[in-house]
Amino acid sequence: MASSGFDSLDQVLGRDGYPDRASVLAVGPPGIGKEALGYKFVYSGLLGNDFCLYATTLSVRDVVQDMQAFGIDTTQKVPLWFTGSGGQLQYNPNDLAGLSFNIKEALKRNAGRRTRIVIDSLSPLLMLNPPEIVYKFFGQLIAEVMNYDAVLFGTLEEGMHHPQVLAAMQQLVDGVIELRFYEEGLRLVPLMRIKKMRGAIPETGYYRFAISRSGMEVSAYVK
Repeated sequence: MASSGFDSLDQVLGRDGYPDRASVLAVGPPGIGKEALGYKFVYSGLLGNDFCLYATTLSVRDVVQDMQAFGIDTTQKVPLWFTGSGGQLQYNPNDLAGLSFNIKEALKRNAGRRTRIVIDSLSPLLMLNPPEIVYKFFGQLIAEVMNYDAVLFGTLEEGMHHPQVLAAMQQLVDGVIELRFYEEGLRLVPLMRIKKMRGAIPETGYYRFAISRSGMEVSAYVK
């Protein structure tokens, strides 16, 4: 298993993290914490000397600043940055072939190591390319990841894509973590559900969660 980086989330997953050689999507609205799940997943891997690749349209500086807000220190160990600017590799969401090639080459070069790949987010790819092309790209990338001791974690923005597109992307992966806000009076309560995960029984109930510098608190949600 590959720890999510949060002990509380690993317990909810029921098997101490994400399955090996798996692909996982975190789906939810902006600002709910999808990025933090990716940050902690990568950081957990860096601490364990895994090879980690982080792909985003943002700049390295922006991501590092956001990581620091969650108490993550990347001054000692850093992932291979595949970013909009400031990284070792340039991330262009219009260039699916280049994205695929660079990730596959990184996998080959680090074939003897456990690998963690985070793509935050997949939504720009769907906004700038026909969905069918993105399905093919993502499906082929997942198939390649399965050939290595690697886990792929991606995020997807809910509310930006047609429901059929969301359903198709979720069908391609081994696991889906669904995040949503629930209106409780004048408050928005962040909720989480393990919609599916390879080797686990699908969850029908939601968990209340909160992510801070000290970690992630998770508790059963009772309406």
